[in-house]
Amino acid sequence: MTKNTYTSYSSLLNMLKPILFFFFFISASFNVLSQMTINLYQSEIPNSKPSVDAEKKEQVNGITLISHISRPTLTAFFPEKEKANGTAIIICPGGGYAVNAFSHEGTDVAQKFRAVGITAFVLKYRIPDDETMTSKEIGPLQDAQQAIKMVREHAKEWNINPDRVGIMGFSAGGHVASTAGTHFENSFIDNPQRTNLRPDFMILIYPVISFQEPIGHLGSRERLLGRSPSAEKIEWYSNEKHVSKNTPPAFLLHASDDETVKAANSILFYQSLKKNNVPAKLHICPTGGHGFGMNNSTTSDQWMDRLMNWIEANGWLK
Repeated sequence: MTKNTYTSYSSLLNMLKPILFFFFFISASFNVLSQMTINLYQSEIPNSKPSVDAEKKEQVNGITLISHISRPTLTAFFPEKEKANGTAIIICPGGGYAVNAFSHEGTDVAQKFRAVGITAFVLKYRIPDDETMTSKEIGPLQDAQQAIKMVREHAKEWNINPDRVGIMGFSAGGHVASTAGTHFENSFIDNPQRTNLRPDFMILIYPVISFQEPIGHLGSRERLLGRSPSAEKIEWYSNEKHVSKNTPPAFLLHASDDETVKAANSILFYQSLKKNNVPAKLHICPTGGHGFGMNNSTTSDQWMDRLMNWIEANGWLK
């Protein structure tokens, strides 16, 4: 390379720097605007004891697990403005009320929804703990109600239709979601504007629904209610027993061979929904076990495609 050629390249690069910086700035700005994490409570966290923030994030087999959560957040994934259809979905990751499986049952799913114009929110809800909460059993439900409240109260700002706010949950996150969908008349948060806390629809993926033996997931029950919960508490948190005609429509998915959370959870909830004339769709996969997230490797049948068909059939993709 000659000196003159080098000088020409150098001059050209200097000329392009402002343009390159502009495009970098626009790209960075879009990424910031398309995703943001918000503290779920802007002031004092209700039902909370003074405690050290012991939150821990780790990677296990490629999955992000977050434990010891005492300061909940909502991570928003905004679609491009021209794609946004006004529907919002709040996602509650699973984890047996011990952790939040934040990636494969949270952010990965949110990215999928964002791609089709749905605004997705991943809820990092509190882990029930007597050391951080006055009443650990209501903590996750409070966080789900606060998430619904926050999304509805920011609907105009976030380009969302407040009448199209759904909730989704995997495993124990399905218990959080179904509790929000069956106990919305019981408010456990400060709600001076009387914002509607009822989700418009539910998506429940291999969900914990019941705390009744023999089908209840006893690990989740113990972490939420303690080792010896009363019969009344078990009944109140067994959500198949609290379905009414006002319960939101639901999409349910379970694997028949799930030995961790029995498929009877979804089946009983579906039967309760149908008994009360609530629109519902249930898919039982022959195999897949538990905790497979969006990708059940035992079948080529993509359940997310079935879910999108259900969402579209209900008019939430328009």
